[in-house]
Amino acid sequence: MAVRTFGWSNMRDSDSARTKKLGGTANWTETDTEALFQRYIETKDRKIRDHLVAIHQNLVRFLAGKFANRGEPIDDLIQVGSIGLINAIDRFDPERGTKFSTYATPTIVGEIRRYFRDKAWSLKVPRRLQELNLAANKAADELSQRLGHPPTIQEIAAEVGASEEETLEAIELGNAYDTVSLDSKLSHEGESAPLTLAEFIGEVDESLQSIETYGDLNQAIESLEPREKAIIYYRFFQDMSQTEVARRLNISQMHVSRLQQRAVRRLKEILSN
Repeated sequence: MAVRTFGWSNMRDSDSARTKKLGGTANWTETDTEALFQRYIETKDRKIRDHLVAIHQNLVRFLAGKFANRGEPIDDLIQVGSIGLINAIDRFDPERGTKFSTYATPTIVGEIRRYFRDKAWSLKVPRRLQELNLAANKAADELSQRLGHPPTIQEIAAEVGASEEETLEAIELGNAYDTVSLDSKLSHEGESAPLTLAEFIGEVDESLQSIETYGDLNQAIESLEPREKAIIYYRFFQDMSQTEVARRLNISQMHVSRLQQRAVRRLKEILSN
C-alpha cells in the first residue's frame, strides 16, 4: 500500500501555518494530530486521512515488526497493518479522551493477526466463516462450563447470534484449518517400519460392484426348474460335491452333472439378455 503525504487548501489558517512550519510529519505534535483529526471528522477529506496515515506509519511499522519472524514479508505486514490504521482513523473520536495510538494499536494488530489466520487455513474459507468458527469454538467452551454438558448446535448458534446452518457449516469448516499429508507416518511403539496414512484409506470394495449382478442372478435362478435350482444351490452355495448332491437328491451323479450343465447354460442365456 503506497502512502502519500498531501497538502490541502481547506485547512484552517493555524493548521496550514503549522504544516508549513514543520515541513512534513517528522515533528508533528500530539496537538497537531488532534487538530487534524478534528478537521477530518468535520470534512471527511481523503487528503487529510492520507496525511494521518503518513503520520502514523511508524506505529504500523513498529507493530508489524513484532510479527516479522513468522515467515511473511515485512512489507506485506505493513500493508495489512495500514488497512487496520485506516479503519482506526475512520472510527476514532478524539472527544473520548483516548490517545489515538492507544486506540489504533488493537485494530492494527487485529488486522495483522487476521491476515495470519487467513494464511494459515489450508483451504480458502471466507473470513466470515473463519470468524464464526472461532466464535463458535469459544462459545462451546464457555457453554460447556456454564451448562455442565457439551452444548448443542442450537445452543451454540443462539450464543453467537447465527443460524444453526451457518454455525454447523463454520464448525465443520474448522477441519480445513490444517491438512495432513497422506505420506505422514503413523508410528506405533515397537514398529520398525511405520505405515503411512495413505495405507489406512479405504478403497472401493470390488464385491460391491457385483451386488446388482447378484440380484439378476438370483432372479435367474428362481426361473429354473426345482431340481436344477436345487443342484445350483447345493453345488455353488453350499459347496457340495456332485456325489453329495446325487445322494441328497437320490439320483445318479451322471444325472446331476447333466442337470448342472443345463442349468448353468440356462442361467447364461437369461443373464445375457
